[in-house]
Amino acid sequence: MAESRKERARHWQYDELPGVDLLRARYIRKTFVRHTHEHFVIAAIADGVEVFHHGGGDVYAGAGSLALVNPDTPHTGRAGVPEGWRYGAVYPSPEVVAAIAAETTTLRGAPGFVTPVLDDPYTVQLVHQVLRATDEGNALAADTLLRVAVTRLLRLNGGTLPRREVRTAGARIAARARAALEERMAGPPTLEQLAAELGTSPFALLRAFRDTYGMPPHTWLTDARVRRARRLLDAGTAPSEAAVAVGFTDQPHLNRHFGRIVGVPPGAY
Repeated sequence: MAESRKERARHWQYDELPGVDLLRARYIRKTFVRHTHEHFVIAAIADGVEVFHHGGGDVYAGAGSLALVNPDTPHTGRAGVPEGWRYGAVYPSPEVVAAIAAETTTLRGAPGFVTPVLDDPYTVQLVHQVLRATDEGNALAADTLLRVAVTRLLRLNGGTLPRREVRTAGARIAARARAALEERMAGPPTLEQLAAELGTSPFALLRAFRDTYGMPPHTWLTDARVRRARRLLDAGTAPSEAAVAVGFTDQPHLNRHFGRIVGVPPGAY
């Protein structure tokens, strides 16, 4: 009984599934802060309930359902019941999903998911079978099952993602602010300094950025730093070096934010 109350998580990649991250976890007290992913999130809930803020409100994913999040979509995550939730997840890149959609569906443009929760125990099992196949080193099964799962989800819950048009003055300012923060990630300006550089006021910039990207600039910057740290870790950079390179004060600072967004510390990743 005590073992079932422990939190655990494993995040990994499988060379034979390029462009796909993998996760298996049980969380009880874990809380994911508002963040985004560059990849799709396909999380298959085995038991318990996950709650995540998505699109302006909380949604609930219970056993036998899937939590589905499109790339660059702000969301959170926490337990919806005292016992938490257990799940397995695959994170295919937009390129992987687009290639599958082009071959197996009639979707055109950038494919994505229409609703964030889908009740479909069959696909839940497919996702867990993908993870099991990677554990066993069965590349043929892992690749096949992933394609079947993504195809099924797109046919049941797929659509074409709207293109993000930078039309309004506020959206243009937000895009310029984002570019500036990306370029100066290790030493970003204050909100006041950034607003002055862009010829606007701090609160006008804050509103424009939040309206465009779903979170304020400082939250987006933390998210972006973790993304870049992941790429550095993938390339073999030590966590302590990655922390400084992306602008965190030290490795414990990186560890704290990395775990709250990715679900595991950099060392486990």
